[in-house]
Amino acid sequence: MIEGVNFIGISESSAGNESIQAVDPSTNKPLGESFFIATDDETNRAVSAAKKAYQTYSTVSGEIKAAFLDTIADEILNLGDTLIHRATLESGLPNGRFEGERGRTVGQLRMFAELLREGSWVDARLDTKEMNIRNMQFPLGPVVVFGASNFPLAFSTAGGDTASALAAGCPVIVKAHESHPGTNELVARAILKAAEKTEGIPNGVFSSLNGKADLGQKLVQHPDVKAIGFTGSLKAGNAIYKSAAQRSEPIPVYAEMGSVNPVFLLSGKVNNSPEELAEQYSQSVTLGNGQFCTKPGLLIGVKSEGLNSFKIKLAGLLNDYTPDCMLNEGIAKNYAGKRDHFFNLQEVQTLTNGADEEGLNRAASLASVDASHFLSNKELWEEVFGPFTLVVECEDDEQMKTLAKNLKGQLTITLMGEEYELNEQSELLHLCRQRAGRIIFNGVPTGVAVVPSMHHGGPYPATTDSKFTSVGTGAIRRFTRPVAFQDVNEKLLPDELKSDNPLDIWRLVNGTFQK
Repeated sequence: MIEGVNFIGISESSAGNESIQAVDPSTNKPLGESFFIATDDETNRAVSAAKKAYQTYSTVSGEIKAAFLDTIADEILNLGDTLIHRATLESGLPNGRFEGERGRTVGQLRMFAELLREGSWVDARLDTKEMNIRNMQFPLGPVVVFGASNFPLAFSTAGGDTASALAAGCPVIVKAHESHPGTNELVARAILKAAEKTEGIPNGVFSSLNGKADLGQKLVQHPDVKAIGFTGSLKAGNAIYKSAAQRSEPIPVYAEMGSVNPVFLLSGKVNNSPEELAEQYSQSVTLGNGQFCTKPGLLIGVKSEGLNSFKIKLAGLLNDYTPDCMLNEGIAKNYAGKRDHFFNLQEVQTLTNGADEEGLNRAASLASVDASHFLSNKELWEEVFGPFTLVVECEDDEQMKTLAKNLKGQLTITLMGEEYELNEQSELLHLCRQRAGRIIFNGVPTGVAVVPSMHHGGPYPATTDSKFTSVGTGAIRRFTRPVAFQDVNEKLLPDELKSDNPLDIWRLVNGTFQK
């Protein structure tokens, strides 16, 4: 079933001479298949097919697009254990993880299908009293989506970026992640099968290409590509962002690049329940072997007996964590190198023993540092992608606030405290609001709910555009732009803007929301 091909619409293509192989992280040995790297011609053909498909797909009804998304979900489920097994082979993650991730992927697709059926997402606005102006959202055009290393299903081929772009009316070209090309091919086939089954969906609405970083740059630079969706490292995200900005026609890049997700441990909470907090955060730090973009990488508290007990308990729990394999060799090397560099800094205290690490397996690790040293060494503010976290010990609440003022953009910031002390932290909350896309009280940041109110984004360097989310129904707005129609003949207007509201959607009419 896996043939290592590229998909240009419904056509399979293997014109190139170069190939890549997936690797099983548990053995660090290649899997059997070779995957053809897309040639320049194949890349151009995929974008041309998307451009042609856009002319039709951008105008199909919400009901047709919804049926397409639902059928994609069905076809992914039809892959059964074949998909779960392949994703496990290419990531080193357990079956249970992918059963949950498949559910999330399917759920996202169905969520956008329901959004399209209801229809009000287009944000239709009509002003007809003094002038006749009508406005709504329209799809941008072909979108390139980069597969993510840490979420082979939910943030990759048919993940949130693809689902929201297709929902918006944009054809998608996926650049498969090199770590899981087989998983990508299985899901790509499911999407294309759904496209063929759904009446009204044009060929070229979806393509998938294999390749390395240079393929990504070619796609970003292609003049017919109109937006980019990316989840990955700061280095790669910045390269894509800069490349898109240097085009003769710059395009938006929605890059989610991770963060350290600071946690403020308020004194009342940490003194009352240090061991409970340690249990909670040991699970969060090691979830997915620490390879979530929302892993808590900074634990910030005021020096106390409670904080000391918390550190001791957390260190013991992380020492008991059996080293597990990282997603790929590059991530394993980067994690060990960054962690060990931190450990070797004179001002940093290592709190875990360091279990034996073999192959791509890496141990969970904990260190601590005084806030004064932390504030003066910007290296310590950087993300360590993997099961590592750093306790920052402040002298008092004022130093904690000083640290908050100096934080860079984050996906999440968490406040752990008793109710009485949380109610006294309006200033800290205000500081956090300016620096994060999601504020959490008494929880762990790894809990991302796929619901309309979720905001998975944040100020740079967490993302390249803090106004948008990559999770939840708001993600659709990344791939649209508003168009206003002034004094346009009623017959030429889209149904969403016609006076009689044939789609029965909510609209802002002369300043009032109504159907």
